[in-house]
Amino acid sequence: MPRDLTQRELRNESGTIMRLLDQGESFIVTRNGVPVGQLTPLHRRRFVDAQTVVALFAGAPRVDAASFRADIDALADPAAFPDG
Repeated sequence: MPRDLTQRELRNESGTIMRLLDQGESFIVTRNGVPVGQLTPLHRRRFVDAQTVVALFAGAPRVDAASFRADIDALADPAAFPDG
């Protein structure tokens, strides 16, 4: 849950606030007690090497391509996709 942060705290404690954002904390910025904005950390992409991905999916069931295509065709409106 985001923590309230006054405009003054944002101005005076920006370094601390940036570190807390790095740690995943979110804030609702207020001015005179009224919420005016939200600070949230960006979602960073994490690199996952190929070996880890292969290991994660090793136990997953195999997908039969023809059956998968039939399922998609049954759900999708054929008029929405041009032939090709």
